[in-house]
Amino acid sequence: MTSTVGIMDSGLALPRGMSLDSVLIGEVKNEVMMDHPILSSGLFLQLKKGEDFSLVKTDCQRVLGDGSSTYSVFGIFDGHNGSGAAIYSKEHLLNNVMSAIPAELTKEEWLAALPRAMVAGFVKTDSDFQKQGKPSGTTATIVVVDGWTVTVACVGDSRCILDSQGVVTNLTVDHRLDTNQEEKERLEACGVQVARIRLSDDMEIGPLRCWPGGLCLSRSIGDMDVGNFIVPIPFVKQVKISPAGGRLVIASDGVWDALSSEKAVKCCRSAERAEVAAKHIVKDALRSRGLRDDTTCLVVDLFSPASPRPTFKRQNSLLRMLRRNSLNRTESLSDLAAMEEIFEESSAMLEERLGAESSVHAGNELIVCSACRSNIQLASGISVHAGSLFSPTSRLWERPLLCSSCKREGGMEDKLKPQLE
Repeated sequence: MTSTVGIMDSGLALPRGMSLDSVLIGEVKNEVMMDHPILSSGLFLQLKKGEDFSLVKTDCQRVLGDGSSTYSVFGIFDGHNGSGAAIYSKEHLLNNVMSAIPAELTKEEWLAALPRAMVAGFVKTDSDFQKQGKPSGTTATIVVVDGWTVTVACVGDSRCILDSQGVVTNLTVDHRLDTNQEEKERLEACGVQVARIRLSDDMEIGPLRCWPGGLCLSRSIGDMDVGNFIVPIPFVKQVKISPAGGRLVIASDGVWDALSSEKAVKCCRSAERAEVAAKHIVKDALRSRGLRDDTTCLVVDLFSPASPRPTFKRQNSLLRMLRRNSLNRTESLSDLAAMEEIFEESSAMLEERLGAESSVHAGNELIVCSACRSNIQLASGISVHAGSLFSPTSRLWERPLLCSSCKREGGMEDKLKPQLE
């Protein structure tokens, strides 16, 4: 009996006592491990108003009872005008998103359906919260990590960034009127006044705001008292991170008002633990600007089982040569691009995001009539921007919508018209 087994055309010899089955099983296990990064997360915050809230769930499952279908969810909710909308979104947004995904999908189908479900979940959360009649609003940034695939959705200015192999990438878009010219133009095209607070004819202070209401954001959840053009339609981006790993930083504007994306990751690259990295970022923000607002930071590290920690710093050529000689597998990982973009959509038009003929999340619950607040299907709703009331060439969002009953009664367009002038 020989001590090795030859495998044709592979050049592989098995040691004594190791069967071909065990090798194949080991290869499968390695592939499974490579598909599932190790996650480590840490949260640090300093509160001034008590309106920042976070969400961390690392034990979610696409298929209940199936450990291989586990995914993780992280979120930041920065409330304003009270904490009601932020608390409600923390408690209900994830369920609303997942309820919009059909059952019994494969992992690939589930991931493909997730961006659209994000839109449906944000809209439903906004609609349900506004039924409570509370005036508060909130930003919302939610991050779903399934394997190496990261799906991010956001309204407002709670930013999410990725630091991978020395490359810093914004995974969200800030919906701030000061910095987002496209959103500013969208509101102005709808007839919304965008201006700073005016103290006198020649003196203005503060950020750009939309009036009435004075909100400096163009998208949020809640804010029922500031008009129909502050929309809950999220920016959504889906990427696949390189198995070399990376660090996600999700934070409220208390961080981003003080630090750029590059400065935020630079100040924590020496921190190996996620919770230490989050603390470094918040402390640097406070040193720069002081505690003027709630300041919350959530850091998520993803790294391969083949590598002890993600590579945050760009490697020089000598280090790469040494790593090539000692850890061929790790080197091949670090040679990969930091990430692959799978999906991105930023339109504020619900019809473009969900489709005019589609029925989303139990049919009727996501869209409400702007006049009587009854539930309507998107396909049956009639935009108040349609017809002779507004120019068909104007760049307007398709909301608010009227149900067929209110449209037949007439006069509802006139009730809504003052909001747009």
